[in-house]
Amino acid sequence: MSSLNKGVSKAEVSLRWDPSPMGAPSHDLDIVAATYRADAPHGDPAYVVHFDSRSPDGTILLARDSKTGQGFGSDEVMTLEFERLAAVYGRVVVGVVIQQRDGRRVFGEVAKTLVRVAEGHTELWKSDLAAVAGSTAAVVAEFVRDEKGGWRYRETLRGFDTDPEAFARLMGGA
Repeated sequence: MSSLNKGVSKAEVSLRWDPSPMGAPSHDLDIVAATYRADAPHGDPAYVVHFDSRSPDGTILLARDSKTGQGFGSDEVMTLEFERLAAVYGRVVVGVVIQQRDGRRVFGEVAKTLVRVAEGHTELWKSDLAAVAGSTAAVVAEFVRDEKGGWRYRETLRGFDTDPEAFARLMGGA
């Protein structure tokens, strides 16, 4: 956290994985964020950020989108600027989903997966997703606005067995 009572002002969620073996279809993992209104924190998302996109107000940005896991460092990086997020929003849920174009794939089939949640240089959480190895999607972070307007990070890891489109609707469920 940036200080004792101010909460999280800006966070980064990064994702990396190794490419598929030679000759095998590529693994395509994506970071997805769903933003919920304060008056309906477990309802339908107000908007979803994914696939090299950003939120309507520019506070949530997916700056890097890999379809193969090739390259150095993080394959996908999402930045969330909570200090600029409008007061009508009270909850942001971040997940990782595997595209299912070439048949059902689960996290246990993707080599060297690593998800990291950080605020500045402070690592808040990281996981290799082994705890949800049989899942096709997972919620990896939750940020909630408190009664004073600050944002709090809630460590979470929940696996889902669903396609990317359905995951965007299900990920914020209670």
